[in-house]
Amino acid sequence: QVQLVESGGGLVQDGGSLRLSCAASGLTFRHYYMAWFRQASGKEREYVAAINWSGGRTYYGDSVKCRFTIYRDNAKNTVYLQMNNLKPEDTANYLCAAARGYGDPNYAQSAYDYWGQGTQVTVSS
Repeated sequence: QVQLVESGGGLVQDGGSLRLSCAASGLTFRHYYMAWFRQASGKEREYVAAINWSGGRTYYGDSVKCRFTIYRDNAKNTVYLQMNNLKPEDTANYLCAAARGYGDPNYAQSAYDYWGQGTQVTVSS
């Protein structure tokens, strides 16, 4: 049974930082590219960042470029999202997703095979 379990969310002030983690089990982690998406209350799910199987290629949504960093540790079956200079508009439930493959990550939600439940990030102004 595949599980993706996110952690690290919480309440932070405008300009603060958080690091999210997503621990994967039940799959061969290095065979998957990984992504973070977010969904704010009443809004559609939004692509945030993605990373290829080795960690050598990373991609970001326009709204988080230069503020967020995605990276992975294949030995720990974990993908991370370092979020700096957080803004109130970053408030959302952050979910990680896994898609089997060695190519460049896909931005489309439909490409992902497995999803976590998410961790809530709230940024106060």
